[in-house]
Amino acid sequence: MIDRRTAFIGLGSVAIAWPPAARAQQQPAMPVIGFLSPGSLEADTRRMNAVRRGLAEIGYVEGQNVAIEYRGAQYQYDRLPALAVDLASRQVTVIVVVSLPGTLAAKAATTTIPIVFSMSGDPVEQGLVASLVRPGG
Repeated sequence: MIDRRTAFIGLGSVAIAWPPAARAQQQPAMPVIGFLSPGSLEADTRRMNAVRRGLAEIGYVEGQNVAIEYRGAQYQYDRLPALAVDLASRQVTVIVVVSLPGTLAAKAATTTIPIVFSMSGDPVEQGLVASLVRPGG
């Protein structure tokens, strides 16, 4: 039979060993979506609301299990490369872009972060992807 002192010492040892083990089993970091726009947040309100609705439909709610980092160039297209580099340096999970200049800036800023873009025109012709079937890097 274990006396109280032995039980207390045993529990104390477990408590000391527990914190590192608990840290190793923590939840993964919340995914962060980088949103790059040539415009402004005010101008992109409808688009951002649509993104939020789409995310909610698949179980992601901003602030609960996903974060969104918005970067808008305020219609100063020469700012897009620096904003894309900023998002890439923050190691966002994905970069969402809504213009050809923004997509080109994001492509130049990273080769490891996936880029989702919306644009008119042919992305193969623009040099954004190798092909539609196999977009590549």
